[in-house]
Amino acid sequence: MLNERRVIVVVPAFQEEAHVGRVIATMPSFVDHVVVVDDASTDRTSAIAHGAGDRRVRVVRHPERRGVGAAIATGYAAALELTTHDDDAIAVMAGDGQMAPDDLEHVVSPIVSGEADYVKGDRFGEPGVRRAMGLPRWIGGQVFSRLTSIAIGQPVSDSQCGFTAIARGAVVAIDLAGLWPSFGYPNDLLGQLGARRARIREVAVQPIYGSEISKLRLRHLPPIFFLIARAAVRHARAEGAPLARPRHPSG
Repeated sequence: MLNERRVIVVVPAFQEEAHVGRVIATMPSFVDHVVVVDDASTDRTSAIAHGAGDRRVRVVRHPERRGVGAAIATGYAAALELTTHDDDAIAVMAGDGQMAPDDLEHVVSPIVSGEADYVKGDRFGEPGVRRAMGLPRWIGGQVFSRLTSIAIGQPVSDSQCGFTAIARGAVVAIDLAGLWPSFGYPNDLLGQLGARRARIREVAVQPIYGSEISKLRLRHLPPIFFLIARAAVRHARAEGAPLARPRHPSG
């Protein structure tokens, strides 16, 4: 626990047998549960997660591949069963090991302290990030972030970063079943939260790039632009009411 609130980490994973074990092994001690969602991997991702020897780990496996957004939605649904308080934190750390575990406390702290509904990691402030990410990925991140900021009416520096934390109360308030199932889910989720005037915060995180291979392809770009446009429509149609977050007296 952190600040007397539960911390759940959702780990979406597809073909991550080379990395998921290290992700689990380096999970900070304040994490209460780790929900690994195997999106129908054909390698040993599930077996390695099961065999990690960490009693906090729960493995959920999709029988067929559904996409990273769907894996996160599955993880969120599982995390709701493990939490009770609106300010319990549900974080996402990818199974490829690109997210520094030392940053997790900074990501979840605004949630468990009741200061934010959703926290996104911001990679772009790190020295040398342009070189580490590669110019095409860096440019894409900058473009999507600026367009998403305009669409949701709130500034977002790194819309595509998958290192996030969300309050349990915010998960309950969104259309979880309708979350975009593939790449582009960050923009869709930001669109839902922006329309509900959720308190969105960003914290600096360190990107880690090693032997993992990005699964983003050119075919994913048109849906992302569509989702940003849909977020703008949602924001324009929203009545302006803030996110409804009923308070509980205890966790």
